[in-house]
Order: sequence, then C-alpha cells, then structure tokens
Amino acid sequence: MKASQREGNIQNRGLTDTKYDRWLLVLGIVFIAAALRAPFTSVGPLVQMIQDDLGLSNTLAGAITTLPLLAFAILSPFAPKLARRFGLANVLLIAMVMLAMGILVRSGAGTGLLFTGTAILGLSIAVCNVLLPGLIKGKFPHKIGLMTGVYTVSMNLCAAVASGISVPLASNAGFGWRGTLAIWFMIAALATLFWIPQMRKLDQGTGAKGSVSSGNMWRSSLAWKVTIFMGLQSLLYYVFIAWFSVLLGERGMSSSHAGWLLSLMQMAQLPFTFFVPLWAGRMKNQRILVIITAILYFIGISGIWLGSSALMAVWAICFGIAGGFAFGLVMMFFSLRTRSTQEAAELSGMAQSVGYVLAAMGPALFGWLHDVTNSWTMPLVLLLGASVLLLVVGLGAGSDRYVGDKR
Repeated sequence: MKASQREGNIQNRGLTDTKYDRWLLVLGIVFIAAALRAPFTSVGPLVQMIQDDLGLSNTLAGAITTLPLLAFAILSPFAPKLARRFGLANVLLIAMVMLAMGILVRSGAGTGLLFTGTAILGLSIAVCNVLLPGLIKGKFPHKIGLMTGVYTVSMNLCAAVASGISVPLASNAGFGWRGTLAIWFMIAALATLFWIPQMRKLDQGTGAKGSVSSGNMWRSSLAWKVTIFMGLQSLLYYVFIAWFSVLLGERGMSSSHAGWLLSLMQMAQLPFTFFVPLWAGRMKNQRILVIITAILYFIGISGIWLGSSALMAVWAICFGIAGGFAFGLVMMFFSLRTRSTQEAAELSGMAQSVGYVLAAMGPALFGWLHDVTNSWTMPLVLLLGASVLLLVVGLGAGSDRYVGDKR
C-alpha cells in the first residue's frame, strides 16, 4: 500500500464512519467555502457608492480589495503551523467566528471601521483558504477532484450571487451599502454552525512522514511556478471584481447593469470550477488546460479594451470561463504537485502568501494607473501582460512532477 493511501486511511479512520458523518463533513466544507468570496464580490458593485459616501480616492477605494489580500499574504504561511498546534477543526472554527465579526465591523460607521473589519475578515479567510485543500486531500484522498470541484462551485456560486444582488439591495431595497455588506454575516454564521459538529470528529493531526519541509518548499522551482500562477489568477480576478463595474460606469452603463455583468462573469466560472478539477485529476499533466486558460483571458481582456460594448457580455463570459479554469487548476495543483496532506498545506500556504502579495498589487495599481493616465488603456495592458505571464508559469506548474522531485 502506498504511503499516501496509508495516510488517507489513517486520517479517515473514525472520521466518516457513517454516511451521515461523511455528508456532515461535506456540508461543513461547502458552507465554509460559500463564505469565502461573497464578502469580496459584494464590494465591487458598491465601490462608487462607498466612494461617494466616504470621499475615497480611486487608489484608496482599490485598497478595500487590496487590504484583505495583504492579510492573506501575512497569515497564509502560518496557517499550517496553527493547525498543527491547535488542531485543524479548532482553527477553522475560530476563523469562521472571526469572519462573521469582521463582516459586522466592516459595516459600521466610518472609514476606520470599514478598513478594520476588512482586515479582520481577510485574516480569517486566509486561514480557510490555506487549510481547505489539505483537508480535502487528507479526508477524501480518492475523491480529490470531485471534492475540489464541489467546494469551488460553492465558493463561486455565492460570489456570483453577491455581485448580482448588491446594487438592488443597496439601492432598490433601501439597505444602503453598509446593510448590504452586513447581510453576508448570515452565511458566515451558518458556516460556523455547520462546522461545530466537526469539533469532536476531525483528527487534529495533519502531518505526514516524508513530506517536504516548509524550508525546502520555498527552494522548489515547481512550488514557485504554482505560487506565481496562484498570484496572477488572483490578481486578474480581484482587479476585475474591484474595477469592472467602475470601468463600465465611466462608459455610461448603469450600476445595476454593470453589477449584472459582473455576476454573469462569475456565473460563467461555475461549471468550470467543478469540471476542471475533475479533468485535471485524470490528466498526466495539465498544460493543455493552462493554454486554454490563457487564450480565454486574452480574448476577454482584449474585448473589454477594444471590442464592442454591445458584446460586453461575451467578453465577461470569456473572462469568467478563464477564471474558472485558472481557479480550478490552482486548487488542484496544491494536491497534484504534492504527496501528502502536510505538503499540500505547506504549498497552499506558500502560494497564497507570496501569490496574494502579487494579487494585492493589482487593484491598487490598476486604480493608480487610471488616476495617473485618466484612461483605462494602461490598466488593461497590465492585465494582458499578466495573462501572458500566467501562460509561461502555468506550463511549468502543469507538468507531471512533485515539489520534492530533484529534476
């Protein structure tokens, strides 16, 4: 029996003894995933409203999205260590409680609470982002592609809904931007309630003999390729979330129509965040999927820049499909390029730390370029360059290797 199979058997023993236990764990993962993107995607369509209310510049408004990404970068390397020290289930529960608190604080009065709450929820989401891939590799060793698809669909479905309903809730239903952002407290609270039963079931150990240490991980060229791929797909996604609605607004489109297009982009991701992990898990290498991803990004960004506004839905769909491919791929890279749960957590922590530093530059840099040039040309050229670089590193990340390989 292979070491990875022994690890999976040990970690699953007593954890999912019945179908009820197994489904309870799946539901816990699904609800946590659902709470991880909506707090971000609900902000993009409301940026103009927040700017008008608080008097924020474009650069500072971009920081609303950048701040949690910096929180991801700071805490991500420590998440695996926290799980080993305090237990995986305990750390995830604390993270969900903090996420709920951060959402409420962010919705308070004043610029200070806006950024304080944003930082809190960013730190909380960082922990969940890092630990979920390792949890799935350890608890579902023979269904990694399926479970990765399930939780990425949950994450992106909730994100799409958040984008689409933000403006109607804030304007038409009278919630205002604060009330609209506060609504997502309910999802975080539900995730917390569904996770509590796991406190007595989940094995707290996540380590494995023969894993690549965190120090060696940082010296792995393959790990760096996965990390940069992670950062670039995140940069593209968060820039789009933060600025797509604003860009369309300056072209004369209503905020509700722009919010609908943003939601359409995210809905276009959904089937591919499910199917791409399944396809990737059946392939010896994933390079063809990387090539498709880069081509779709290039078409979507070029269309937004130079194409007809009447076809904006087409460009948004292309960008969304590319995002679905990229996100599904990088989530699978954490498992496919590692041999154990601990390696998966270490690679995830590294990729999300350095990767989100890169991603954090995106929204603020995009806004700064627009402020300086008073045009969307240079910001969109930046995104085209990112899509080309994503292709280059993705071809390496998609190779049939493990992070501990010497070659």
